[in-house]
Amino acid sequence: MRAHAQRFLFVATCVYLALGLGAGLLYRELTKNAGLPDGQPLQLGVLHTHLLTLGFLASLLVLVLDRVVHLGQRALFPVFFWVYNAGVLLSAGMVAVHGVLALNGPVDSPAVSGMAGMGHIVLSIGLVVLMVIVGQSVWKQPQR
Repeated sequence: MRAHAQRFLFVATCVYLALGLGAGLLYRELTKNAGLPDGQPLQLGVLHTHLLTLGFLASLLVLVLDRVVHLGQRALFPVFFWVYNAGVLLSAGMVAVHGVLALNGPVDSPAVSGMAGMGHIVLSIGLVVLMVIVGQSVWKQPQR
């Protein structure tokens, strides 16, 4: 499982890097085409940093942790991987939706807010599972 875990993490890291950089480009182009001044604070502007931090950097950190404490050997690793990534993608998706809607003016959408909240809850569950796995790996011998 360990080799598969590292491959999944590496692919996720690359995908989040591409998505994060693409989100920065999307923000720049959409605000420019909408005639908004450079640097105007919009929800869409934080999509870039969310994807790079929660996606790229977090996946890269977990990849390094796997090399050190063998997280991929833990039974809960697939649960962490899929739950965490679902949370990141749902949260980032709702940031994107809210940001695009906000290009036309202030937006107050309970549906978008609710889905974003669900994304954050799923993301939090993934982080808790990660800490359980890290704790198991630090306090116990790796499973063979």
